[in-house]
Amino acid sequence: MVKSMTGYASETGEISLNSVAYAAQWDLRSVNGRGLDLRFRLPDWLDGLEGSLRKILSDKVKRGNVSLSLKLSRSESAGPMRLNPAALDAAVTMVMAAEARAEARGLGLAPMTAADLLALKGVIDTGPETLDQAALVAELLTRAEALLAAFDAMRAAEGAALAAVIGAQIDTIARLTAEARQAAAARRPDQIDSLKAALARLTEAAPGVDPGRLEQELALIAVKTDVTEELDRLDAHVTAARRLMAQSDPMGRKLDFLMQEFNREANTLCSKAQSADLTRIGLDLKTVIDQMREQVQNLE
Repeated sequence: MVKSMTGYASETGEISLNSVAYAAQWDLRSVNGRGLDLRFRLPDWLDGLEGSLRKILSDKVKRGNVSLSLKLSRSESAGPMRLNPAALDAAVTMVMAAEARAEARGLGLAPMTAADLLALKGVIDTGPETLDQAALVAELLTRAEALLAAFDAMRAAEGAALAAVIGAQIDTIARLTAEARQAAAARRPDQIDSLKAALARLTEAAPGVDPGRLEQELALIAVKTDVTEELDRLDAHVTAARRLMAQSDPMGRKLDFLMQEFNREANTLCSKAQSADLTRIGLDLKTVIDQMREQVQNLE
């Protein structure tokens, strides 16, 4: 299956464990890249989550710059609150010390209520340490499956659209290559006449020159303007491109290299053209090859 390197998926939901609830917000996106670059923005107190997600993504994605973020926030209304006795004792001690120091300086402080004490940070236990982190990580990984499936589906859908465009471009290259063969065959009589005329002019201008030597030089010129090899290689590249597009493994890099070979043959064809029709076809080939290369660079 052809897949694009570009993809996006987001997911929100709530996770409840041991009467404690968290709201989870996922964001997964990828763009083009030469290799695979995975970047994560996850809660740093969840041990083992990044390693597991890295392995899952590495199995699914072979190329691209991928970023995955997770925002995890506690739902304050979820579950019973727990009193932290140690934190309460420390808070009472600090309040008593503050009252004693103020009284020693002649200051009177307003009485502190139980509600005031409970409002102090740490007295009510609300941190993630109240949860079984291993169970939370396992639940997050389970919930991430839907995110990854949506992400992969989007890359596959974009890949299918790219495959249709690239397939049509490969067909255009094949058609233009066939037209180039016809144009090359049509120019052959003119080439022969041109070479004969050139041979006659040289013989007339330099009657002492060995005619056999002149014929050899003209034969070399004819070989240098022959485009049969370039057209054969273009046909071979078309076959290779179709074979790559049909395989299930990621083929973006291989196709990108093949585009360089396509372009090389089109350039040589233009330089050897010596025909308006062949030059036009060569330029059309270069145009569609450039367009195809832009699309290929989006493939995984």
